[in-house]
Amino acid sequence: MKNEDLSKLTDQELLEEAKKMKSFSIINALFKGFLAGVIIYSIIKSSWGMLTLIPLYFIHKMVNDPKNKRSKDLERLLKERNLK
Repeated sequence: MKNEDLSKLTDQELLEEAKKMKSFSIINALFKGFLAGVIIYSIIKSSWGMLTLIPLYFIHKMVNDPKNKRSKDLERLLKERNLK
């Protein structure tokens, strides 16, 4: 489902989609935290290399994920309709 399709959903369907996005956001945040921990550990051990660069790449990919942008659009739409 595309972002422009969100406006066509009913209120109940939007709330169901919000539940799905909430679990996605929690898992995404946990994974980002784990990768940030790997980076901090790498810096503390004074090793600046692949152990630091690979998690940075994955964090960058997660931040720019289309699902992440869709989550923000969904939150905006929920506020417009006063559902949350």
